[in-house]
Amino acid sequence: MERRIVYLTRLTRLPLLGADGAEVGRIVDAVVDLGSKPPRINGFVVAVQRRRVFVGIGRIGEIGTDGARQRRGSVNMRQFVLRDGERLLAGDILTRRLKGEKVVDIGLTEAPDHTGWEVATVALAGRRVPGLRRAPNVLDWSEAGELFASERPVDRQAAELGGLHPAEMAGAIRRLPLSRRRILAGELEDDRFADLLEELSEDEQVKLIEGLDLARLARVLDEMEADDAADLLGEFPAGRQAELLRAMDPEEAEPVRRLLSYQPDTAGGLMTPEPVILAPDTTVAEALARVRDANLPVPLAAAVFVCRPPLETPTGRYVGNVGIQRLLREAPSKPLGRCIDEDVEPVEEGMSDREVAAKLAAYDVVSLAVIDEAHRLVGAVTIDDVLDRVLPDNWRIALSER
Repeated sequence: MERRIVYLTRLTRLPLLGADGAEVGRIVDAVVDLGSKPPRINGFVVAVQRRRVFVGIGRIGEIGTDGARQRRGSVNMRQFVLRDGERLLAGDILTRRLKGEKVVDIGLTEAPDHTGWEVATVALAGRRVPGLRRAPNVLDWSEAGELFASERPVDRQAAELGGLHPAEMAGAIRRLPLSRRRILAGELEDDRFADLLEELSEDEQVKLIEGLDLARLARVLDEMEADDAADLLGEFPAGRQAELLRAMDPEEAEPVRRLLSYQPDTAGGLMTPEPVILAPDTTVAEALARVRDANLPVPLAAAVFVCRPPLETPTGRYVGNVGIQRLLREAPSKPLGRCIDEDVEPVEEGMSDREVAAKLAAYDVVSLAVIDEAHRLVGAVTIDDVLDRVLPDNWRIALSER
């Protein structure tokens, strides 16, 4: 009987489903045991909101095209940390080079004794030639054994750091000498490096990225939230800002460039340019589906902003906002245009950070629309960004030392 192969790049886009079929989170990586031959899968790293947790392979029943399904039990929400003798397949092995080619996928198969899963194949791809599509070179795991050898000490420490919650990462790296911080941060994946930077003060960020080459720093900026990337770029001279913006992905750089046009202590300088924006005829059910996205930051999931097309900032004319509690009380088929919260007014892009903080407190909300002179939505300011601005500069450091 031919063995069934499940490919890592497909698996890491799938949900983890509970025994009842409800989505628990999204699979982001697989944990492999380096000491076994073939390398066995110890479990999966699952993203549940912004936390990464571990689900052991013994709790997994079947793995199919719709995701992995748990046999039983609930998920332990303790933050995932790699143990000795383990490695992350996507985070540590995917995109590494072997025999002059790049690892582009890893095939997993059920163990012969049906007690778990193990690595079966490794797919390699050479340099891409424009106009020519080549099939990857698929090897048996035994021909790629060096990929699963024990790692350097710095790899181990970087892997442990990358497995922490962003706030915990920041606390851990502050306890290290600056030279060691830079080494470990440089070993992180781009998205995890971005997560770390977002939890540090601008002064700490600048010290940590000193010495990074232009291409690497641009990739990390691409992974950051636009408002956080703008805050970091605001620490550089205009020439360096322009250089980095040119090196970034154009789609990621455009909203950052707009944010940099505002004074940092204004609503425009505080806002995120990518809140949840929907049309007046969008139904309540569709709106709830959008805010249910586990990757959406909590403050941005608290309300949707209703505008005339276009629905990307700067939008058409701003209509109003609808809070999550209002959405939960309305009929699923009701259009958002009939659910507008008339009591909450938007703020203007030039309003000071102190005035924005007072508005948030007065309306008792966690986010507010930011509009321009033409009454177009240009972004949303959230309570976490306002607190970050009005609290003392060293509040993160003081909190991590408690």
